[in-house]
Amino acid sequence: MVAKRSKVWLAVTAGACLVLAGCGGRTDDGGKVGADGVNGSLIVKGPDSGWLSYGRTYDEQRFSPLSDINRDNVKNLGLAWFSDLDTARGQESTPLVIDGTIYITTAWSKVRAYDAVTGKELWAFDPEVPGESGVKGCCDVVNRGLGAWGNKLYLGTFDGRLIALDRKTGKEVWSAVTVDRSKPYTITGAPRVIDGKVIIGNGGAEMGVRGYITAYDADTGKQLWRFYTVPDAPGKNAEQYLKDAEKTWHGEYWKQGGGGTVWDSMAYDPELDLLYIGVGNGSPWNQGIRSEGKGDNLYLSSIVAIRPKTGEYVWHFQTTPGETWDFTATQHIMLADLEIGGKVRKVLMQAPKNGFFYVIDRKTGEFISGKNFVPVNWATGLDPKTGRPIENPESRYYKTGEPFIGSPGAGGAHSWHPMAFDPKEKLVFIPAQIAAFPYFPDKNWKHEAKGFNTGVDMSAGSMPADAKVRAGAEKATKGVLIAWDPVAQKERWRVTFPSANNGGLLATGGGLVFQGNMKSEMAAYATDTGAKLWSYPVQTGVVAPPVTYKVGGTQYVAVVAGWGGIWALAPGGVISQSGGPVRNISRLLVFRLGGTAKLPPAPKLEELPLDPPAFTGTAEQVATGAYRYGRYCGTCHGDAAVGGGLLPDLRRSGLIADKAAFQTVVHDGALKSNGMVGWSDVMKPEEIEAIRQYVIHRANEDKALEQAGKAGGK
Repeated sequence: MVAKRSKVWLAVTAGACLVLAGCGGRTDDGGKVGADGVNGSLIVKGPDSGWLSYGRTYDEQRFSPLSDINRDNVKNLGLAWFSDLDTARGQESTPLVIDGTIYITTAWSKVRAYDAVTGKELWAFDPEVPGESGVKGCCDVVNRGLGAWGNKLYLGTFDGRLIALDRKTGKEVWSAVTVDRSKPYTITGAPRVIDGKVIIGNGGAEMGVRGYITAYDADTGKQLWRFYTVPDAPGKNAEQYLKDAEKTWHGEYWKQGGGGTVWDSMAYDPELDLLYIGVGNGSPWNQGIRSEGKGDNLYLSSIVAIRPKTGEYVWHFQTTPGETWDFTATQHIMLADLEIGGKVRKVLMQAPKNGFFYVIDRKTGEFISGKNFVPVNWATGLDPKTGRPIENPESRYYKTGEPFIGSPGAGGAHSWHPMAFDPKEKLVFIPAQIAAFPYFPDKNWKHEAKGFNTGVDMSAGSMPADAKVRAGAEKATKGVLIAWDPVAQKERWRVTFPSANNGGLLATGGGLVFQGNMKSEMAAYATDTGAKLWSYPVQTGVVAPPVTYKVGGTQYVAVVAGWGGIWALAPGGVISQSGGPVRNISRLLVFRLGGTAKLPPAPKLEELPLDPPAFTGTAEQVATGAYRYGRYCGTCHGDAAVGGGLLPDLRRSGLIADKAAFQTVVHDGALKSNGMVGWSDVMKPEEIEAIRQYVIHRANEDKALEQAGKAGGK
């Protein structure tokens, strides 16, 4: 359905106005594709002026040769226009630019189309994802973008649909449900389209599902093939690759699905006709529960090469055998031809969550090299021949029975945020993060129908109400933009941020790498040195990657801004205290040289005071409530009940003062249309009351902490 037109602010130069007035038309095509629309050859080779696929080209390098904006003049970059969005949640979309139109997705899987020069909204589409589906997601109700083929766009929705839209009108052409809706599947990733086949994965391994990726006919929506990433129960696996994988699993792994969702990365080599997919974590995380603590558990945490025509398995490389830390290999996969050892090799590169940068032969899956790009303590290195990690025995917490403070942690050394590559400098730019995570084995775990099913006690490692501990955690947690030499396997330069989360990347022929960050800034850095050459205050955190395009002789840089994702929901409120919570102001921002548009004044972020009711519960209620909160509530409302600024901070909610009202919302689901579902199928009223008492207890602890800080002059 078409939504109301958003408010657009723009500033267009006189020259651009003349072009738009019809005096000869546009001199650059803004991704012109012709009457037949987008096809494979266009995605492989250009046009340079547009952005036709998620990573711009099938190799996913996120490099544009456009150079009108360069190191010499980027200081003159200003805002051309912007459009406010109607979804105040995390924005992770990569815009597409085709035929002078820019297409974006937003949170809740909505789509908008704009004139790429003027910012005029052309159409909007709302798939009307039910609010109650939000509980199925691990990391916000985000969407990372669209696929394009012919004159259609393809959207994966949070509630598991694949929808084809007419690119000119935004009207739905066909829709296919691509998941079992009785299970906690979601879709947040962007489809890829190869030779008329729309390929889409899904998420949900934290909750308990079996991963797969599916191809659909671009014209009709007919399912063509499905590739499962983990085996079914013994005896039910017909394909040889799944029979082989079955031997690496133990126990009754299939009852919880096993995990292995393909929720983000893909890349394609048209010459080799190989599609590369990144496979996610196990379900549950804890391998002691999932597979009796034994086996490599193929094809978890693996890069797998398959034939896009048939879904036939070709080869795999597993980055984290026997995964037990949420170390997915779903992070950005990038293809390049590099000179290694005196000869040019066709390689695949990835910096997955586990902290090692991998260079792999993309023909065969052979390991070429690997090196950690952040501090790593779960392994001491990689076997130089096989690439298999050399594990620290203490890291397998389910074996020792003791907690393990892992570095990197479950957030990963690098998450979904796309990398970029500069072919001139031969550098890969990584939006990395340095953050630990406490893995406590959950000794009382049992599978539940709703919420996280990780086998890790999320409450045991919660941040205490201790100013020194919090300050230490904040100091140890950083975001870093790393320029990495993939041949030498070493860092060339880095930029450090005071928070773990920093945005996706764009590299250009102007010798620039563009990135946003949680400090409400868009910035441009020199690709050779990392020197910051430009920045712009955008009033909100940026996690999405920028793109660039050219229309009417003018180059533009565009980004969808809006703070959100897992760092804004789960741990963000505890480890990012220095600047306070970050406000979400969701917008599409478009920049050009000499741009003079202005953002309206930023609204003042006013936190409600910590003024909780008196704690009247018991120590037993606090203990019970802490466990239940950690498992079912913390992923949205923050670790230790400290909100990150995106969703309600329960310590400051008036709801905790009213026992009956709290039950109405949490038990009965009175606010399910807003995403706050009822938990009566998982928790009894007395357990929900224990959560309320826990939150009240935490709020009083933090109020005392604040008062002590003020008394001490801090």
